[in-house]
Amino acid sequence: MSVSTEEEPLLEGALLAARDTRYLAVEAGVRHKTAEVFASLFGTTPAVIVADQKTFVAAGREVQESFRIAGHALSKPFIFGQHVYAETRCVKELQKALEAVEGIPVAVGSGTINDLTKLAAHRLGRPYLAVATAASMDGYTAYGASITHQGSKQTFDCPAPKGVLADLDVIARAPRGMNASGYADLLAKEVAGADWIVAEAAGVEPIEPSVWATVQNRLRAWVDSPAGIARSEPASLRRLVNGLMMSGFAMQAAQTSRPASGAEHQFSHLWDMQHHTFQGAAPSHGFKVGIGTLATLALYEALVRRDLGRLDIEQAIAGWPSPRQVERRIVAVFGAGELADKAKDETRAKTPTVEELRAQLTQLRDGWPELRSKLVRHLTPFQKVREALRDAGCPHEPEQIGITRDRLRLSYEQAYYIRRRFTVLDFARRAGIMDSAVEHLFSARGPWPISSPEKRNDV
Repeated sequence: MSVSTEEEPLLEGALLAARDTRYLAVEAGVRHKTAEVFASLFGTTPAVIVADQKTFVAAGREVQESFRIAGHALSKPFIFGQHVYAETRCVKELQKALEAVEGIPVAVGSGTINDLTKLAAHRLGRPYLAVATAASMDGYTAYGASITHQGSKQTFDCPAPKGVLADLDVIARAPRGMNASGYADLLAKEVAGADWIVAEAAGVEPIEPSVWATVQNRLRAWVDSPAGIARSEPASLRRLVNGLMMSGFAMQAAQTSRPASGAEHQFSHLWDMQHHTFQGAAPSHGFKVGIGTLATLALYEALVRRDLGRLDIEQAIAGWPSPRQVERRIVAVFGAGELADKAKDETRAKTPTVEELRAQLTQLRDGWPELRSKLVRHLTPFQKVREALRDAGCPHEPEQIGITRDRLRLSYEQAYYIRRRFTVLDFARRAGIMDSAVEHLFSARGPWPISSPEKRNDV
């Protein structure tokens, strides 16, 4: 591993514990060493570069040159055309191209290229190497690929790359907004952690201490310089990259996205599944997650102001809808079609029996004083998070990604249905307080007052 930072021991420990990744380098100019690193991992096996038109210009040509200088066998690069997305169509296109050549893929790009290569390589029984061109998301070192399949954003099981090279020179030159997107994705880990705290308190999913520490122990240090991200300051970018890599290692260790993804990602996935665009393009993953983070944090702040130690469990159980009522409601909020069908499947998978519901609510009620205190200590206040997003160059109002207040309000309900993972959305609904909490959020006293004038759409 090559990481010139005071965090080297932390990253080394994560790398040693990683299931798949054997090498990580976070340094300026490391793209020129790609062939050397490739040979150390895969020997004399030929390589094949995978990129899109922009990432090939940003780093792919120099990666290609490193193989030429080293005299290492290199198949013809596969370069996606203009319309490349993390979806099944592109996975199949890449898989077909790789089948026709000998070689281990070298993914040169960010989230889309990495996830497409990860899944295509896995389906062909090949490992791969990742060369990061932007600090735009945490998936480089993560287990699994996030791919849109049959209209639904799904995580497909597949191993992380054998090695990751993050060239800080290339990352500093990434297009405007890409590193800010990664900052928003990293900042989201705090509310994702809160969801894990709540899931453990409900007896649904215990926290794995070592995995938790990988993400949470230094999270605030990694996100403490949002303005530095906006200015592409080397030290700030290094911390951001380190945090994103550590988040990926946590998911690799857990073989699930739970350590880094909660309700905030459900908002993002929902808008993905609805094919949301703004000003002619889909907002970045991180920017959608950033607004989802604010939405989730606002709900947490509404909940911790309540005395849930007096929760009327029998009343909550009496108000719990039947499966038929739930499915009717899903069709009402989504309309008929693939998205509603997916929502039915996910909701069905997480629906508790009456006995399970009573047990979960009892644990949450009885443990509320301690749980509330833990959440207050863990979470950064809403206004500070909104300011951090603004300073990093991220959207900090929903209108800045084309989401109106009315649509955001509906998204609180829709996001609950699309994923089986237990989050604050499940907590609020099972306790029977979701509707009143959301009503407060969009009132004149809440963070998203419906009556307020439209916010500016620029960042």
